[in-house]
Amino acid sequence: MGRIRDLVRQALETGYLTLAAEEQLRSLLQTKNAPEDLTAFMQLQQAAMEGIVKQESRETILRGLQPRTPHTCC
Repeated sequence: MGRIRDLVRQALETGYLTLAAEEQLRSLLQTKNAPEDLTAFMQLQQAAMEGIVKQESRETILRGLQPRTPHTCC
């Protein structure tokens, strides 16, 4: 398992936070962390709020809430 700042760096570089990375973050946040890791996590939260980083988990939820459009034929 990596450090929080490594996961944050990857998310900021790609603009995307995967479900797997989110799970790792949850796990890591339950342990004692260096101040640099907590600062990185706060930066990730800010980037997500600003739309700089998209979260796979939120996209999955939103996809499930979208109404289905009826198919039109001919």
